Amino acid sequence: MISKQPRKQRRFRYSAPLHVRRKYLSAHLTEELLLKYNRRSFPLAKGDTVKVMRGEFKDHVEKIAKVNLKKSFVEIEGAIMTKADGKKIAKPIHPSNLLITKLNLTDPVRRARLERVVPEEVKKEIEKEAKEQLKEIEEEQKKVEEERKIAKEATAEEQKVEETSAEEEPVEIKKEQVKEEKDEKKTVKKTASKKTSAGKTPASKKEAQQRKAPKKKTGDDEKVKKEGKENA
Repeated sequence: MISKQPRKQRRFRYSAPLHVRRKYLSAHLTEELLLKYNRRSFPLAKGDTVKVMRGEFKDHVEKIAKVNLKKSFVEIEGAIMTKADGKKIAKPIHPSNLLITKLNLTDPVRRARLERVVPEEVKKEIEKEAKEQLKEIEEEQKKVEEERKIAKEATAEEQKVEETSAEEEPVEIKKEQVKEEKDEKKTVKKTASKKTSAGKTPASKKEAQQRKAPKKKTGDDEKVKKEGKENA
């Protein structure tokens, strides 16, 4: 920035593009790294190990989990804060409060930038460190994949057990339902027979017997028949 006016400097800083803001996210190197790479500071990247120099998490040493260029802050593993509603989130930390203890050298562009002002011996060391870091990353990825496989197998076994139990349960339920239906039918028949037996009163029995029994011929009926024959 050429201007000396603070308002213009602030305006340039807040409206700067991302490739310029990348330089603002720089932190100091430790004395060992300063002498090794012949640099005082270097832009931060994901995977760098960093020490917090000020604030709530002072003397906390851990890797960088996220770099936010738009908001100009960094998230570190283990630096977690709790919100008013109880939710836990990563605390944003400004790079001016950090000190780089170890650089992530897996990026070839970053290695080339470091090797510009460094002698050949240091270049070889940088390449060795980069290979070691790449191996560590591969091992971590393998471990994560194995854990995922184990978790998938466990979930698959649980699903199989649930399916088998679900298949066995309906058979037992059906048997119980059949038994219940049979018991209900028996109870219905018993209640119906009881009702029929209870509904037959002695008066109704007498009426049925009178219907079945033949009618007795009375004297009046015989007289009527004789008169009919005589008239004929």
